[in-house]
Amino acid sequence: MATLARFAIGFDKRDVPRLHRYWDEILASERWTEGPFTERFEEAWSRHCGLPAVAFASWAGGALAALAYLVTLQAGARVELVDCNRTDLCVSFTDLQRAADQHRPAALWLVHIGGHLAFEVEQIAALCRDRGIVLLEDCAHAHGALWHGKRAGQWGDAGIYSFYATKTVSTGEGGMLVTPHADLTAYARKFRNYGKPDYAVHGLNYRMSEFTAALGVLATERLPEIVEYKQRVAAQLDAQYANRVRLPEGMISGYYKYIVFDKIPNSTGKVYDTPCHTILGQKADLPNTDWVAGHHWCVPIYYQTPTD
Repeated sequence: MATLARFAIGFDKRDVPRLHRYWDEILASERWTEGPFTERFEEAWSRHCGLPAVAFASWAGGALAALAYLVTLQAGARVELVDCNRTDLCVSFTDLQRAADQHRPAALWLVHIGGHLAFEVEQIAALCRDRGIVLLEDCAHAHGALWHGKRAGQWGDAGIYSFYATKTVSTGEGGMLVTPHADLTAYARKFRNYGKPDYAVHGLNYRMSEFTAALGVLATERLPEIVEYKQRVAAQLDAQYANRVRLPEGMISGYYKYIVFDKIPNSTGKVYDTPCHTILGQKADLPNTDWVAGHHWCVPIYYQTPTD
């Protein structure tokens, strides 16, 4: 395998000729947004995730659409933070139970960190169902992840993916909302385009360009191959790093990051090094979060186009 130490966008160089053909089609069509490639990307991602999908210009666009439809932050809701686990860096079910009893939340953001799914996602989803809590999944890292036959976004009311340049598959910029709720799908399509045509939805401009969507069509086709490649690399790294994130039996990670708990010289940095409560200036007792911020590093695991 090629060296993994150098950053590489997860785009297979063998797809360059096809990409150029797609872009030529878009140029000739003179329809550079809200066109057939956006629809093709949405259809491809929908097949991958098993849910209806709506493309956005960014993760933030999808997140805002979900929040605007499912949660009314403008009505005075406040954000409370929950501690994570040291095993998976994701929401701690134990601390969530405590926080849910104390704050009676209307919604929960569950972040799938590092390419794998939150180890306690099933317990968290059950708690949200039982208490009528809207479950929003941040799937920005979770391309290709799978557990018990389900992908990120399939446990909650909505999941939002990111296609930023560093992600497992990338379109440079872009996002995708997936949801089982048909009414949210329709709302999101209007939200990303100012609420047009009737302006019943108070939306913003989060349209994805056709050029970006063409990248997404190709990237989605390559995703299984990219994930399989990263799994092979991760299997080799497992022999070198004992003190690492260890996946539950049967869980497949897309390996956006390969996370270890020993400081290493060639780390690509950290998933996060400054916790949210520190950034926001909140006084919060989140010992696992503080520990993880200072004690995890990421081994390079970038996808490289295979060569003969």
